[in-house]
Amino acid sequence: MQKIQQKEALIGVIGLGYAGLPLVLRFLEAGFKVRGFDTDYKKIAKLAKGQVYIRHIPSSKINKFIKTKSFEPTNDFSRLNEPDCLLICVPTPLTVSKEPDLTYIINTTDQIARHLKRGQIISLESTTYPGTTEEILLPKLEKSGLRVGHDFFLVFSPEREDPGNVKFTLKNIPKVVGGITPRCGEIGKALYQQVVDQVITVSSARSAELTKLLENIYRAVNIALVNELKMLSDRMDIDIWEVIEAASTKPFGFTPFYPGPGLGGHCIPVDPFYLAWKAKQFDFTNRFIELAGEVNTSIPYYVVSKISDALNGRGKSVKHSKILILGVAYKKDIDDIRESPALKIMELLIEKGAQVLYNDPYIPRLHKMRRYDFGMASLKLSEKLLSQMDAVVIVTDHTVYDYSWIVKYASLIIDTRNATKGITQGRKKIIKA
Repeated sequence: MQKIQQKEALIGVIGLGYAGLPLVLRFLEAGFKVRGFDTDYKKIAKLAKGQVYIRHIPSSKINKFIKTKSFEPTNDFSRLNEPDCLLICVPTPLTVSKEPDLTYIINTTDQIARHLKRGQIISLESTTYPGTTEEILLPKLEKSGLRVGHDFFLVFSPEREDPGNVKFTLKNIPKVVGGITPRCGEIGKALYQQVVDQVITVSSARSAELTKLLENIYRAVNIALVNELKMLSDRMDIDIWEVIEAASTKPFGFTPFYPGPGLGGHCIPVDPFYLAWKAKQFDFTNRFIELAGEVNTSIPYYVVSKISDALNGRGKSVKHSKILILGVAYKKDIDDIRESPALKIMELLIEKGAQVLYNDPYIPRLHKMRRYDFGMASLKLSEKLLSQMDAVVIVTDHTVYDYSWIVKYASLIIDTRNATKGITQGRKKIIKA
């Protein structure tokens, strides 16, 4: 506790991705020394040179801490006994059958258990189902012979990172902490109080785990609602975007959510399935949550059907059509493609025989992923490219796109984000999806 309060504690962050790297930077800015761990040697090599691979984090911010040796990235996990505080920010994806894949958490915990030292605090930040910290991490760590709450401390504190959001950052977003024991919670609170403005403690790690799921399931369910209404409105020839805008004028009792091509990012598409899987262990079925998951999962198929209908209306089939995807990031103005609906849409179109191309100013190349391997590079937008396409599909509404210009030169636009709102010239070319 004293080392934390005097900022003498060495911080270790495991997993240097979209959640881990901002956490590293926040602790460095607060005056701590940080050691970063990752299995990806390419990431380690870049960071060691002061280079950053996440667009919204300037390399200059990390470079100065590399030069002063306040930050050291490494892939040597035998050094896990050096930090006083270990923060776990590893992926928690789903399997193909939509079940939790805790491989990264389990492997990381095994590594920590081999090198666990007396006095360390371990904080799991990766999104997961209630009970993970207590049921998976705790038994592995206690095999060392050290006792939780006495010899080491274990908490769950969910990340609330929103890439690209300049208004809400890690510093001013309240941090939730739940400890395995009351003493664990106290140490966890003291740690995060050094780097965030407000720390909210809950009674247990389980409560903290469910807090994170509730936040994202709330969004997933409401997005499913408007996505379903979007499909109904399409049949009724009503503009759902106009309806949402009108409903938003009510000053109470309504929060606007917006439809799109499907859910993206690491949390919202994944979290509902984590809770639904865990609920079955208690003979409980989350029908509401599972239905929302099914609706959101179906949206890329709906978008492809709208593309097919639009082409058919022009006497063309999807097969052999040239289709340009605009934006493959999961949301606008970022370089993150995790769980992006664009990837599923591209896969479905390719399966139907389309020639699929893409442009994204923030993602120059699609590298091999767990589920996809397109081997594509982003094409430069030009009048010639747009005019050669049978259809242009707006999947991610980056603000750098000149939508009036795109509409002018494209022969057919499928707009999944209402990005062409307000454009009157060439309106007949635009199909909402």
